[in-house]
Amino acid sequence: MTESTPQDVAYVQSLVEKSGSSFYWAMRLLPEERRNGMFAVYGFCREVDDVADEPAPLDDKIRRLAAWRDEIESLYAGAPETPVGRVLKPHVARVGLLKEDFLAIIDGMEMDAVEPLRLQTMEELKLYCHRVAVAVGRLSNRVFGIDDEKGDVVAAHLGLALQLTNILRDLKEDAERDRLYLPRELLQRHAIEATEPGEVLAHPHLPKVCMELAVLAEQSYRSAEKALKHCEADRMKPAIVMKEVYHKVLERLRKRGWKRLDERVRLSKAEKMWIGLRHGLL
Repeated sequence: MTESTPQDVAYVQSLVEKSGSSFYWAMRLLPEERRNGMFAVYGFCREVDDVADEPAPLDDKIRRLAAWRDEIESLYAGAPETPVGRVLKPHVARVGLLKEDFLAIIDGMEMDAVEPLRLQTMEELKLYCHRVAVAVGRLSNRVFGIDDEKGDVVAAHLGLALQLTNILRDLKEDAERDRLYLPRELLQRHAIEATEPGEVLAHPHLPKVCMELAVLAEQSYRSAEKALKHCEADRMKPAIVMKEVYHKVLERLRKRGWKRLDERVRLSKAEKMWIGLRHGLL
């Protein structure tokens, strides 16, 4: 069986709902075709992200991610075998979702699967952001029918900005999982030689490192803003809302500073809904 069933669609929707995504409410309000497309893309991301995050031996994680590579190959051969693959199938044909973007996301999950996770250079950090965020943006843009060339420029800038914001927001949580996304090159630039996450986060020069990444994220938000002006506004509403929500998170992180990492920064559901209403997404 290669065509999706109502059970497949329900399974994919449950993946998104159980993830606790703050944008589940917004996705539910989309027209059915786009809603199902976004659920399918997001469901795929949840499946592979869960593999990378689970407490399992690295060999097992790599094997399961390899199985998802096989599923993507089967999907593009017209014979998907999983609920997510079957729900994705009509959208691959309808909007031309690119195989390379799905494979890039799996590449990013393989980076996440390694324990302990350490990045060496800024280029490696940008590559990671491209795989786990830019590729997702490219897929999402195609679901929304956005011009490929213009949409890909938005995805490149916005994906980098969003993922850098995530990294700066989740420093403590990632450290508890022995993950350190602050690249060694950047740490050494600010005289931090430590490699253990706890030691890095306790270092007095950490704020300088974080501020440098925050400035890069801010520049990326501004570049995304400029790129969005060249796109059809109605089709870019989800991207605009994402930009505003995460940009506000970055602003609050910068206001809080980098010495009170226990003080969680987030927007309330009401704040997110107001942003959605203001841009006509709800």
